[in-house]
Amino acid sequence: MKYGSLILEKKEYVYLKRILNISGYAEDHEVQKSLMKLAEELKSAHIVDEKEMPYDIIRFNSKVTIVFESGLEKTLQVVIPMEKDFSKNKISVLTPMGSALIGYSKDDTIIWDFPGGKQHLKITNVTQEETLSGIDV
Repeated sequence: MKYGSLILEKKEYVYLKRILNISGYAEDHEVQKSLMKLAEELKSAHIVDEKEMPYDIIRFNSKVTIVFESGLEKTLQVVIPMEKDFSKNKISVLTPMGSALIGYSKDDTIIWDFPGGKQHLKITNVTQEETLSGIDV
């Protein structure tokens, strides 16, 4: 991990903690497992102000290019649950993939338990779209 721990912007961290608290009752066991792992990672996350956020960190609305072990390359956008749209490659932070990516950075490799089994993912690019810095928490 490039920065040693997850890095989250302060307002996004508060928002994420909030939605994790209300989604703690996910019916799907695999989704619940991913959310519990993310909640555990948040305990040691580095929380920073907007102006201190590294540009290559995956945050809300980031577009992320990942490469799977199989060599498949995919670009996704990690969004708040209400904005998910799989047809536009917008995945909710509450999905196993979204919770695996948030807070990591370009060039990180993630090992995560997905519903289809453990996967190694390489993050090859991160670009920032509009962030949640304007949200009220």
